[in-house]
Amino acid sequence: MLTRTAPTLAVRMTDYTPRPARFDQAGRDQLIDAHDLEVTQPGMRALGAWSHSALALRPGESALDVGSGTGSEVITFAEQVGPGGAAIGVEPDPNLLASAQRRATESGSSARFVSGDAYGLPFGADTFDAVLCERVFQHLTAPARAAAEIARVLRPGGRAVVVDCDWATAIVHPGNPRVASAVIDTLISSTTNPLSGRRLAGLLTGSGLVVDEIGSHALVQDRTVGAGALVRRIADLATLRGTITPTERDQLLADLRTGADRGDIHISVTLFGALVHKPA
Repeated sequence: MLTRTAPTLAVRMTDYTPRPARFDQAGRDQLIDAHDLEVTQPGMRALGAWSHSALALRPGESALDVGSGTGSEVITFAEQVGPGGAAIGVEPDPNLLASAQRRATESGSSARFVSGDAYGLPFGADTFDAVLCERVFQHLTAPARAAAEIARVLRPGGRAVVVDCDWATAIVHPGNPRVASAVIDTLISSTTNPLSGRRLAGLLTGSGLVVDEIGSHALVQDRTVGAGALVRRIADLATLRGTITPTERDQLLADLRTGADRGDIHISVTLFGALVHKPA
């Protein structure tokens, strides 16, 4: 069950400049590594269940997933809206797009996938009854443009769920608190829009949508994997930047491995979800 109100959070970065809007290899690697923390965990499944429950798709409706990845959500949408409805995914990565279409074909799904991105959805105004946009805003330099696009393609009375991380809520335990904090700060500074989770309500309200509910869920990494790929990569980056020493990095990773062995480890980040609607 999701927490229904968002707590007040301490900001690790009071000011930051978004990085250029580009999906380079470093960004791709970070997304892949983040799967250790997010995709396979019960927290991610719980948030997905909340998103579907909040959207409450009905037969005959039209639904859009912005940043549809491998297409699993769109395939679920197709089942919910039935043959009289439409389920479409928009994805900029051609490899993910091909993979999603292949999955839909193999499963006999009516889900469709088109190339596009959050800044320019290839649809007319007032097209969809429901829109989902999950873990996209953290990669955008101009998230207000994406919020405006969601508002544009929604029909009056339509609803949307937008979900994203707030990387300042990340926790890495055990280990030297200063070193762990330096690694988290490195993650924040290397993410395009790291505080996107706390900004969702304001961005969507600013685009003319009405916020109906805010949900949150902590995604907790599997306790058996130790540091995991994401923390290892960011610890290496912090070392390259001179924020921590190689010795401090190695000790943090060792502490996390020892913590995993004795059951004393916690690595997590909080995701926030906003349910909104477009005034009729």
